[in-house]
Parts: sequence; C-alpha cells; structure tokens
Amino acid sequence: MPEISQRGREVPASPIRKLTPLANAAKARGVKVYHLNIGQPDLPTPQAGLDVLKNINRETLEYSPSQGFLSLREKLVGYYKRFKIDLTPDDIIITAGGSEAVLFAFMSCLNPGDEIIIPEPAYANYMAFAVSAGAVIRPVVSTIDTGFCLPPVEEFEKLITPKTKAILICNPNNPTGYLYSRQEMQQIRDLVRKHDLYLFSDEVYREFIYTGSPYISAFHLEGIENNVILVDSVSKRYSECGIRIGALVTKNKEVQEAVMKFCQQRLSPPLIGQLIAEASIEDDSGYAEFVYEKYVARRKCLVDGLNKIPGVYSPIPMGAFYTVASLPVDDAEKFCAWCLTDFSYEGETVMMAPASGFYSTPGMGRNEVRVAYVLKTEDLHRACFLLQKALEAYNALPENA
Repeated sequence: MPEISQRGREVPASPIRKLTPLANAAKARGVKVYHLNIGQPDLPTPQAGLDVLKNINRETLEYSPSQGFLSLREKLVGYYKRFKIDLTPDDIIITAGGSEAVLFAFMSCLNPGDEIIIPEPAYANYMAFAVSAGAVIRPVVSTIDTGFCLPPVEEFEKLITPKTKAILICNPNNPTGYLYSRQEMQQIRDLVRKHDLYLFSDEVYREFIYTGSPYISAFHLEGIENNVILVDSVSKRYSECGIRIGALVTKNKEVQEAVMKFCQQRLSPPLIGQLIAEASIEDDSGYAEFVYEKYVARRKCLVDGLNKIPGVYSPIPMGAFYTVASLPVDDAEKFCAWCLTDFSYEGETVMMAPASGFYSTPGMGRNEVRVAYVLKTEDLHRACFLLQKALEAYNALPENA
C-alpha cells in the first residue's frame, strides 16, 4: 500500500477535535457531555443574518468573485472604521473562514524552511498550517504563572536568524485570553521594522475585551503598514462559525496579488455565507452589546468556578472567550480522555481540550487544559462541578494516588 506524505504524517491532530470520537461514544452510551473544548458559541446568530438565509430567492447559486463580493468588502470597511482602522475594499480579501486566511498568508509569504516566531501557547491550527506551507515554528513560550504575558523582547531577538520571516500574534489571544498591551505591541512593531519581517495578526476576538485596556490592532502600529497581514472572521463575532466567512486584510500589494492566485485556485468564498455576513454587519439592533454582556457573566462564572476547585488554577482572561487552566494531574490529555471513556456523574461529564496541543515545545502544557466559556452560566456551573468530581475520582485511582 502506498505511504502517505511526510506532510500528512507531520501535521498535528487538533487538540480541540481529536477527542471527539470519545465524546460521541459517551453520548451513544447516554452520557450528557458539556462541551468546553471548542469555541462554538451557543448564542443565536443575528436575526438579520438568519432572515437572509431563510429568504434567499436566487434562481442560481453562482460563483462569487474570488476576492469576495464588493458589497461585503465595502461593509467591512465601515466596520473597521469603528476601530480606527482605515482601509479600502481592495485591502480586504474574503476567505473561507479565518483559517483559510492564515493558510493563504503562509503560502503567499513564506518559503519552505522559513521561520515564524509565535508566542505559545498558540491556536493549534497555526502549527498545522505551518507544516502545510513547509514553514518552521519558533516558539516564544509564555507561562501560566505570569498570566501568559508576552515574554521579554530579548527572547524574540534570540530566535531571529537569516531564515526568520515573520512574527505571528493572536490578540486577544486564543487559547489564553491574554490581551497584548500597547507597550508589548510597540515592541513587536520595533522588531518587525528592525528585521523587516511580516506581522501576521489574528484579531478575530476584538469585540471581546473585558478590561479597561485598549484594543491595539497591528494596523494601529506606525511604520510597518506594508508588513501587516491581518486575519479576521465573523465566526465568533456573530455566532456564525458554520458559514465559513473570514478575511485576509493587508495593504501590501505584492501580498494581495499572491493571495489572489490562491483565491482563484479555490474559485470563490462561500456565496450564502457572504450574504449572511453582510446582513449581520448591517444589523444595528444591539446584538454586540447583548453578546458582550453574556460573555462578561460567563467569564466570571467559569473562572470563579475553576479557581474554587482544589488544585486548579486559571488566570483571569482579559479577552476572547477562553482560558488555560492548570489541573492537579500529571497528564491532562490522559485525564480529558478518561473523562469521556470512564467517568460520568449522574449521567454527565465534561469535555476539554488538552493544552499540550497548543504548544510546539515538547513537554509544555502537560497539566493544562483550554476551556471555552461559550455555554450558558447554568451549564458552566454544572461543568465546573463535574470537573471537580472527575478530578476527585481520577486522583483516587490506585495508579494516580
């Protein structure tokens, strides 16, 4: 039998979805699973978007332009102005979710063997897309003890070699919920400018900031306008994960031209998703305020609940809707799997994402999990209760005692 490719062997499995077969088996046994593993909000999509979906009256569901509908890109220009980001429609390329934007950015800007410096823990798919592009991740590790703040700029400098091509950040951060400060963003800008690097900036969670600190976009940084490639998505902003609409935003004309070649190869972004996204952007019914208040309450509920469990620690996330928590176990992946295969309390259990999958540094995150607070507060209370019961039972096992 022919062998699969080296790329296929090296690309990492998703820590968010790899335990899904175990969760499905638990459900088949009649166990209720509380999903804290994935950033799938349970909040309703904006009504304006749902109305478009229900009332599509096109006779043909045609290809859209490879760059995406001009009307959607014009709406996005207005959206970004709210955040003091000045763009033209030509600066925006619509993609099939933020994931395709990351992949196309890597494919357009990086050669095989080029290196990307990424603060860890980081969104796991960055590693997978780097493998797809033949690029090499050089991690700068942040730790739970410091609340996952950006490591000193000297740590970045140590990693820069002639092969270094880019720095990638996620702000606010997935998986940690950390929000980069103005000073940290300026330090990154100085590095990018000094070494003439690309700055890939994933900013899909800009709506979800829970402190008085400001949101600093990569596009707010002066002097590196042509170095910045911003990744965006409507998935979390409007609870529209399934329509697969994202954006790659850059003022760099050469990058735009390269990205468009990949866009043409995949023909067009999703037609129906673009129609829904455009309507959602236009919706001024107070949806953003409604969603924000929900996440403020959910954050408090989850973090308070986690930190009341003996041996569990979670820093307070400042943005997004995730946190990374340390557990009193030696192997969080083994524990997460056990919660689905061997544990239930009153017919219920909890599913989390092992945090080791958000590090490329071997051995990091072994006792950590990423937890998403995308469920209603009643479910989060119950999930924390189940986690405590699971930890008590797991650590009472003879092999763990």
